[in-house]
Amino acid sequence: MKKEKSLSKKQIHNLTLKLTVMAVLTALVIVLQLFGSVFRIGTVNLSFVLIPIVLGGIFVGKTGGAFLGFLFGMITLIAGITGTDPFTHILFTNSPVITSLICLGKGILAGLGSAWLYQLVSKKNSYVATFVASAAAPVINTGLFIFGALFLKDIISANFVAEGTTFLYFLIIGCAGINFIFEFIINLVFSPAVYAVVKAIKKRK
Repeated sequence: MKKEKSLSKKQIHNLTLKLTVMAVLTALVIVLQLFGSVFRIGTVNLSFVLIPIVLGGIFVGKTGGAFLGFLFGMITLIAGITGTDPFTHILFTNSPVITSLICLGKGILAGLGSAWLYQLVSKKNSYVATFVASAAAPVINTGLFIFGALFLKDIISANFVAEGTTFLYFLIIGCAGINFIFEFIINLVFSPAVYAVVKAIKKRK
């Protein structure tokens, strides 16, 4: 029989560090998504939830990014099911399957995509890779929301689009556009901080 290899102290330390970081980031995603409405400029919610998702993807890899993205999507979906989020609630009531796929899919792929891009670009420059990953998350998240919403055009038009306004104008400008701009700016502004955190964590490995 082959003798099973035991984990070295370094491997145990790295595993413990990863689990600790993921626990902290999981808590951050939950808090930021549940209480995101606290951060506002006028009528616009400032969303910081993509930052810990990007961090998880950078430090843990695609699995970490996808898990945190799934958690983000699940909280959004639960808010829609319970009626806490009126917009998602109406979409879910009329089309539960497509709404669920949008909520979960955009979160998972935002985390997965940003992690994959970081791994790809970091082979050349880890600092640039941090900016690329941070920028990719809101692009993927919003892009997939807009794509998915096209399948819910009739529901959105009947419930949210004012007379004299087109569906695409409401979707891109009124609904997704402003939030996307703020999410994109927030992620880029915090990119240097994300890079500093990643460097500090990796030094402990």
